[in-house]
Amino acid sequence: MSTPLLEAIDLQVHFPVGRGAVVRAVDGVSFEVERGKTLGLVGESGSGKSTIGLSILGLERPTGGRVLLDGAELDFSRAGLRELRTKATMVFQDPNASLNPRRPVGASVREPLEIHGLHPGRDARVARVGELLDLVGLSSRFIDRYPHELSGGQRQRVGIARALACEPELIILDEPVSALDVSVQSQIMNLLKRLQGELGLTYLFIAHDLAVVEYMSHEVLVMYVGKIMEQADRDALYRSPRHPYTRALLSAIPSAEPSEQVRERMLIEGEIPSPISPPSGCRFRTRCPWAIAACAKVEPPLETVDEGTAVACIRADEVAAGAPVGVATGS
Repeated sequence: MSTPLLEAIDLQVHFPVGRGAVVRAVDGVSFEVERGKTLGLVGESGSGKSTIGLSILGLERPTGGRVLLDGAELDFSRAGLRELRTKATMVFQDPNASLNPRRPVGASVREPLEIHGLHPGRDARVARVGELLDLVGLSSRFIDRYPHELSGGQRQRVGIARALACEPELIILDEPVSALDVSVQSQIMNLLKRLQGELGLTYLFIAHDLAVVEYMSHEVLVMYVGKIMEQADRDALYRSPRHPYTRALLSAIPSAEPSEQVRERMLIEGEIPSPISPPSGCRFRTRCPWAIAACAKVEPPLETVDEGTAVACIRADEVAAGAPVGVATGS
């Protein structure tokens, strides 16, 4: 069996907030991403998905667990981070905020080459920037333009070109299309899929839009308050979700065809709990219409229920079978 390109083992990212309180943003998460594949990471705001991406690049330091890239444990020292950021890069949500408005886009794309000493010489770097812009569907005509002269989609293409500058193996995509118009979203997603096929890239794709994740991902990991609720092959998860939270998220996806069978709508009431003091037992139980008294007693482990599917729910079989929901037990 081949070594996964990216592996997280019991990853924890906690933030002390005073008086002994700790925000458990990521609380013991394990997963693998195979080379050339895309792992989709979904969940509501506050679930910890973006923190995972930041921690892999050392932008937030893990407080526990291990992260391996191509079988080697990541070194978060200054020298280790410098090497890491030639192998793994990130595309951020807001292309406006991720580009310096005072610098032409060519300078932003060239910056990683200068930092890491790649393609030395001015002419070589200008040529490389032109190649990168061509690769993402722009051209060398954009080198001297400023971010405000570009559309949102063009700015995100520049962000992707910059992420490709050091020829990384892994790109972390943190909500890369959520700030764009729907028509532009499809263009950027198709670009990302084309680049993955041509360059053999591996993606960690972070999003809250499950329709977007379905299109982009090979495997999907569903998070809630710092924990994995369900992890499965994309087709299996969208066909037969095993966790009530996954089922609720999928039921909210609008259907493009009125004639298609519509999933039974499952509303999630209440607010996501605080990661400082999550509920006992299952963290989703305070909002779960399937919750029973036993859900409050023990936190369910993430267990394999089918090949390629793991779920953290004591009623997973009933949820998959569509059995009647229980009554939420409250907090």
